[in-house]
Amino acid sequence: MLRESPLLVFSGRANPALTESICGYLQIEMGRMRLGNFSDGEQYCQIEENARGADVFIVQSTGSPPNDNLMELLIMLDALRRASPTRVCVVMPYMGYARQDRKDAPRVPITAKLVANLITTAGADRLLTIDLHAAQIQGFFDIPVDHLYAAPVLIEAIRRKALSNPMLVSPDAGGVERARAFAKRLKLDLAIMDKRRPEANRAEIMNVIGNVEGCDCVIVDDIIDTAGTLVHSAEALIERGARSVYATGVHPVFSGPAIDRLEASPIKKVIVTDTIALSEKARMSPKVEQLSLAVLLGEAIRRIHEGASVSSLFV
Repeated sequence: MLRESPLLVFSGRANPALTESICGYLQIEMGRMRLGNFSDGEQYCQIEENARGADVFIVQSTGSPPNDNLMELLIMLDALRRASPTRVCVVMPYMGYARQDRKDAPRVPITAKLVANLITTAGADRLLTIDLHAAQIQGFFDIPVDHLYAAPVLIEAIRRKALSNPMLVSPDAGGVERARAFAKRLKLDLAIMDKRRPEANRAEIMNVIGNVEGCDCVIVDDIIDTAGTLVHSAEALIERGARSVYATGVHPVFSGPAIDRLEASPIKKVIVTDTIALSEKARMSPKVEQLSLAVLLGEAIRRIHEGASVSSLFV
């Protein structure tokens, strides 16, 4: 008689607090794993409990430092694959390198596909992720992908702000679909920022499509990196008569001068999730509000483990 596979959830060092919250929701102990570095910087991993026949989930985002976190994930995958589990599922709330998902210039890599190949080759049987930079990246994987959305959590946070004359704003043409989905759920109008990006991490706002005068604008974005686009968008909205500006972002990368820019900007509050662990400076910033996706991820893990529907989470 076959027994049901036990559920084990392990964490990398990228965001152990999120994994602890997920395990708290699932009412299980986090899987024991020893992670460290040799003196030359090479990473080390040892599984400290029996994973044979288990249904294993590894929680690891590839936020800063992305290369270290990605390599740690691959090493954990290799260690667990050799421990004879029934299945290994990678839970990657934030997939780094996803912004390079096509050739937009001669002789450049498609690193989103490279990362997909690395994860698959290292032994993953399934991927669980949140708000990929482009939904079609799911097609880069030759394993099943469960693509979750932070929208329900962020939409509820916008509702709680009780803004008197709100309008949603897409920071660029590529984000219109995401912002429109928010606007539809909230029954609000939508404005669009017309921008161009002359080089990486630098954007110029050319125009604002839509009348934002007298509105409490909420910019809806997926990744907030250096916050340059976000701040320029907020300044352009204020110049065109917006009464106030808020922002939401799924993945708070917050690299370089991001927090300094946000604190000097007209943005009242930036609402983000915990797909990436915040630095101490970001946690202490009065302009940053972080929401947890532990319940969403925990419920998705439970449903995958039990063979139940994941898509029904968003019906």
